[in-house]
Amino acid sequence: MAARVDASGAALTLGRPPRRIVSLLPSTTETLCALGLADALVGVTTYCAEPRAAVRGKVRVGGTKDPDLDRIRGLAPDLVVANIEENVREHVERLRAWGIPVWVTYPRTVAEGLGMIRELGALTGAAARADELLAELEPLLARVGAECARRPPVPVFYPIWREPYMTIGADTYIHDVLAVCGGRNVFGDRAERYPSVTLEEVAARRPEVILLPDEPFRFRAAHVADFAAVGARRIELVDGKRFSWYGPRIAEALRMIPALLEAAGGS
Repeated sequence: MAARVDASGAALTLGRPPRRIVSLLPSTTETLCALGLADALVGVTTYCAEPRAAVRGKVRVGGTKDPDLDRIRGLAPDLVVANIEENVREHVERLRAWGIPVWVTYPRTVAEGLGMIRELGALTGAAARADELLAELEPLLARVGAECARRPPVPVFYPIWREPYMTIGADTYIHDVLAVCGGRNVFGDRAERYPSVTLEEVAARRPEVILLPDEPFRFRAAHVADFAAVGARRIELVDGKRFSWYGPRIAEALRMIPALLEAAGGS
């Protein structure tokens, strides 16, 4: 198998498709299962909960930021899949120093999320299944992007944390999901990837829609009152996976978010 270069700039050559895989990111775990590799998964993080039937009984190797590296080593994986943003570089380097192959991902747009499916398919010997997924996803992305581009974007505030409030900048996957699906991130001009903001700053940006996800901070109905003075037309509690998980979850995002924004922005 020819050498491939991952998002960290490291080249990886596998002599054969991996048979023992550890996934260090929940969305990657879901993607690998969608590629038909559930049986090859020998280790997942504490937070890997989907698909439930596939991950039940898998060895848990800890969190994304604090995995048990010795446990991973003990599983004798022939591939570990990690992510630049969600995992720790020093952990990746330690695994590589032990001779464990690591592939690092870093999609920051919906299109790059589709590219990740293709990359993982090619890397794991599941290229045919990746092509099947992409045969649905690529035309869907093109159609939704074209449809949403024909109408004015809906100004959206999307917080990811509370106390302090944090949101998303332009160099994030969530920002691109909103843009593709007909939204305009009201803090898309901020230089930081995850800027801290005040409610006064939010009000000054005049979002029409506020989307309160259930991850990484779990916004609940009780938090809706925080935004009473912002003046948005609608405040929605939403499933954060639709906005932040790459892989097959993209289909759900593209089918549901445009309608949500159109309804919320026009109410």
